[in-house]
Amino acid sequence: MRTRLRTAPGAAAAFGVLVLLTAFLAAAFPRAVDAYESEGLRREIAAAPVTDTVLRLTAPQAGLELPEAARVAAMRPDALEAVHREVAARLPSPLRADLAQSAYGVRTGEALTGTDRWLPRPDAIPPRFTLATQSELAAHATVRSGRLPTAGADGADARTKELEAAVTTATARDLRLRVGTVLNLSDSVGTPALTVTITGVVDPRSPNGSYWSAEPLLRTPGLTALPSKPPQLRWEAGLLLAPEAAPALLGTRTDTQKYWRFAPAIGELTAAHAPELARLTASLEDGPGLLRMREIAGGNTVVETGLGAIAGHHLATREAISRIVVVAAFGMGAVAVVVLAMAGGLLAAGRAAELALLRSRGGSLPGIGGRLLAETAVIALPAAGVALLLAVLVVDGNGSDVRLAPAVYGASAVALIASVTLPLRGVLPLRRPRAYGGRDDLAAARPSRRRTVAELTLLVLAVASVAALRRRGTSSGSSGSSAGAGGVGDLLVSAAPVLVALIAALVLVRLYPLPLRYAARPAARLRGIVGFLALARAGRSSSTATAAPLLALLIALTTAAFGGSVLAGITDARDRAALLAVGADARISTQGDAVPLPAGAERAVRQVDGVRDVTPVRIDTAADPASPDGARSLSEKPVTLIGVEPDAYSRLARQQGLGAFPAGELTARGEGGALNAVASPGTAERLGTGPRRIVSAAGEITVRITLVRSHTPAAPRTEFLLVDAAALAASEPTTLLVTGERLNGKELSEASGATQTPQAPQVTLLTEERAAFTPSPLQSGAERIYAVAVLAGAVYAVIALLLSLLHSAPERTALLARLRTMGLTGRQGRLLLGLESLPQALLAAGGGILAGWATIRLLAPGIDLAQLAVGSASQADGVSLSTDGWSLLLPAGAVLLLAGVVATGQAWWAGRRGSITELRAGDTR
Repeated sequence: MRTRLRTAPGAAAAFGVLVLLTAFLAAAFPRAVDAYESEGLRREIAAAPVTDTVLRLTAPQAGLELPEAARVAAMRPDALEAVHREVAARLPSPLRADLAQSAYGVRTGEALTGTDRWLPRPDAIPPRFTLATQSELAAHATVRSGRLPTAGADGADARTKELEAAVTTATARDLRLRVGTVLNLSDSVGTPALTVTITGVVDPRSPNGSYWSAEPLLRTPGLTALPSKPPQLRWEAGLLLAPEAAPALLGTRTDTQKYWRFAPAIGELTAAHAPELARLTASLEDGPGLLRMREIAGGNTVVETGLGAIAGHHLATREAISRIVVVAAFGMGAVAVVVLAMAGGLLAAGRAAELALLRSRGGSLPGIGGRLLAETAVIALPAAGVALLLAVLVVDGNGSDVRLAPAVYGASAVALIASVTLPLRGVLPLRRPRAYGGRDDLAAARPSRRRTVAELTLLVLAVASVAALRRRGTSSGSSGSSAGAGGVGDLLVSAAPVLVALIAALVLVRLYPLPLRYAARPAARLRGIVGFLALARAGRSSSTATAAPLLALLIALTTAAFGGSVLAGITDARDRAALLAVGADARISTQGDAVPLPAGAERAVRQVDGVRDVTPVRIDTAADPASPDGARSLSEKPVTLIGVEPDAYSRLARQQGLGAFPAGELTARGEGGALNAVASPGTAERLGTGPRRIVSAAGEITVRITLVRSHTPAAPRTEFLLVDAAALAASEPTTLLVTGERLNGKELSEASGATQTPQAPQVTLLTEERAAFTPSPLQSGAERIYAVAVLAGAVYAVIALLLSLLHSAPERTALLARLRTMGLTGRQGRLLLGLESLPQALLAAGGGILAGWATIRLLAPGIDLAQLAVGSASQADGVSLSTDGWSLLLPAGAVLLLAGVVATGQAWWAGRRGSITELRAGDTR
């Protein structure tokens, strides 16, 4: 082995680098997926409202059947703390509590009413106060004035009517409270319940943490709208009592509750914990876990949390994205395996004579294979080990617990494939003694029956996988009875692009000899010898040496085209979603389109730099006073009535690609003077095609729907009815749709009169809406995977092309040396090698473009990019995969350019060496 490495250090180093690259990708891929999935789970939990993520245990006060002493004892802080400690200790993994942000105490189940006349009353309704004995208040608040409340030297019991409380700064400001204020509180029937003295005003130390945000009223008061017409507002606020004062709440008719709130510790959560987290929360809410909690906190304890819903949403999103990511993984893996096999075949071809000599002199197949295995293993194993180490260092998951086992499996698989490729390729031809059988010309080769059967089998698998992907899609998974058998089907679906590329390679290998035969005949009649010799050389290339490079190139180009189209589709989907949210480059409207814009706003906006055009529209809510033809009433679901200037608005709709229509369609009148209208599909179904009377704040009109469009710029996401604004009694615009470049939101806001009216117009820019689609860790991680897949596909395509050219490099060099002795010039030599490599490069480039285009066209109906692009199918508006021209043409063009550069470089290098060096006696090249 040492002698072998010394005699061919360059080949050994190149093979080691190839194994290092492939093993690094195989080890880094699962770690990268683990890292972004874990970060996605933690980010979803952290971004969710605290009220949804906290684990809340609630138990009612002890029943009246118990003695008062027992009821009071159950409210004491030590009893609540004991339950808090035991519940925290018995929470099953991975559901762990962040004790620093957790809290427990007693609260009023029904708020008490403040009866003091000086309290703020927006609609003459007195405020209500929630009283709570939040634990460890001193550790979570800074006293701004006064002191923290106490329960007195003797504590409190059910007969205590005077208490002390603290409030936050926000509560003191909004409710006009200060230290020393006395609040008189009554219950729901008006009976005086408690008198509370404010002893301190505090500032929360972590106002956004779970301690303060699990019940926001304790931190920040709020105005609550009562269910009345018109709605009336009432203040709701919280009072913080001393924990020892909890028994006093027993004397009020407020259904006092004991509570324990546990903030989840998300620092150690990983993607592997998501299914278990969903299962555990379901068990705690209504299952065996709830029974265990009731054994600790009481028989009527209720457990509530939104963690299960968050984990379920994460799993659904992850599943949808993973099905698309696996497609990229299959493409990278397939081309890597083919390139490794090509590298082993190149090494075996270079040592064919040596191995045949060893076999002829008595070498056994196991002995020869073991020797070759040791020679490759001594290179592959260290390279795979270094790659694994690099993958662990590079993809560390930002400190999270990323699984090591999948990375070890990936690097080990690459090392195994790399180690056994040379022994297999070298030993298999030695199984039987072979006489010289002539050239294995590609143009004269005839496929065997076994090859035909194998190709037909692959064709059936490819057709089945494409059909399955188009029918099921990547966004739906196996369910029900098919769940158990979904594994093989999912693998076929994920391997669909690879199988399509494989079929394309097999078809092209069969068709490749035909143009060579037809082109060689007219080339033979030409005066020059270079063209004919190049075609003859291309036709005499080995059929076995052509299939593997072509397969590798096609898979690499198809993977690059598919991945590039996915990335382009994601960008287009986000652009489309932003456009559907705004309708133009900028949108200026009042709150809810309730009032018209200030007079002169349109003229002022047109003067702003960058504005190209402004389209005013009137937006109202339509009502249907009667349904004479049996159509469903508009009261079932609101419909947006839009009054527009037909010419300007039709031009805008055409420019934005949102429901274009002829301007004359709105200006024409129907039977009986009914207005022609353009409607959304839902509105058209509900109103029908006959004349209908519509009532809105803009006036009463009779319309007849003549065109149906799915979207329109003024109301891209709602059911709409589009009419000519000139027919409305009130046509003052409520919205301006602005088109232009480099629009400035502040300038548009000032021009629209935002500082001059009580209801200031709001400006929404398309660029800001587009920037709001910040990808989540799941989305950005999947995008990085596809970017790496495109890059890896390009790199492996280059490697495959280089290996293919290196396979025939010695023979080409010898050919040039012989031809130079016959008078071939250096320019003719470069032209000869370039033309010789051109057919295979053209075949690979053209086949790659065709296979990539066919793959995308065949699989597009089954690829749903909604979750990957915008995270919600409702925002994506039917996002699907489409062909990206640059992703098809750039890799194919790079293959042609590289083939020409390598051929030219090889001819130049061969010309620098003398013919005597290349032509030696006994050389069989």
